[in-house]
Amino acid sequence: MRRRDFLKRGTVAAGLAASPKILEPLAVAGEARSIPKRKLGKTGEELSIIGFGGIVVTNTEQSWANSIVAEAFDRGINYFDVAPTYGNAQERLGPALEPYRKKSFLACKTEKRDKDGAAALLEESLKLLRTDHFDLYQLHAMTKMEDVDKVFGPSGAMETFLAARQAGKIRFIGFSAHSVETALALMERFDFDTILFPFNFVLFSQARFGPQVLERANQKKMGVLALKGMAKTVWPKDMKESDRPQPKCWYEPAPLKDEAGLALRWTLSQPITAAVPPGDEKYFRLAMDIGQKFEPIRADEEKTLMARATGIEPIFRLGNA
Repeated sequence: MRRRDFLKRGTVAAGLAASPKILEPLAVAGEARSIPKRKLGKTGEELSIIGFGGIVVTNTEQSWANSIVAEAFDRGINYFDVAPTYGNAQERLGPALEPYRKKSFLACKTEKRDKDGAAALLEESLKLLRTDHFDLYQLHAMTKMEDVDKVFGPSGAMETFLAARQAGKIRFIGFSAHSVETALALMERFDFDTILFPFNFVLFSQARFGPQVLERANQKKMGVLALKGMAKTVWPKDMKESDRPQPKCWYEPAPLKDEAGLALRWTLSQPITAAVPPGDEKYFRLAMDIGQKFEPIRADEEKTLMARATGIEPIFRLGNA
């Protein structure tokens, strides 16, 4: 499922040097415990290093959605992220998260670029998710430079964001992007609290896609949230969507279990706050397991992972703004 239109190589050593405390606390080897939390930039909030992506509950029964949300919360997840474009995810997540809302950090998004459209969608999302405010509200899938111009132009979506923050309907303002150029431009236009961006071993090593964004976001002390940590490549062009073994993934994820696990640990070993895994249940459960036992990726493991990335077609490339 496509979520909307749906340099230098980064290294673990560089990430640790940039933010020496970002990986604390660490789990004792082999010990399963509550998923640890990290600071979210300058917000004062602390989020679980694994986020709950709303696609997990898309097209599920309400009882199942209630169960998986309860399990995630019990295992230490307090960061939940959803969007109107994720099918009926808002309708399922709202009732499921309601018992835990006061102890959770709820992030939502809008794909609307205009003031009125963004305002209408915000109100609809608040109603469906059974809440009076969002902890984080984000411009969704900012891919083209024209998107940047629209949201900051006259009667653009940023007018809605600022008014909603003033009214207490949203606490923090962020964006998600699938373009290096667009992400860099957005960070220069406004003092965003967070960025949600693909930080991934194939993208870094094969496309130089992401390290410059991560560096800039950390310079600005933003909360950095990662997408596509367990992604690997594009599906074969001749494969029908109905034939994909993970129908909730518009990209081909790294194979379960070892490579996907290494991929996520690589992303979590960068100077980020949290990673949102794929909406596929098996990958989400693996991500929770990794979060509970998290240890930074070792140099030999990173070498193995990068060798597997050699020659792989990345899901994004530079220059698509």
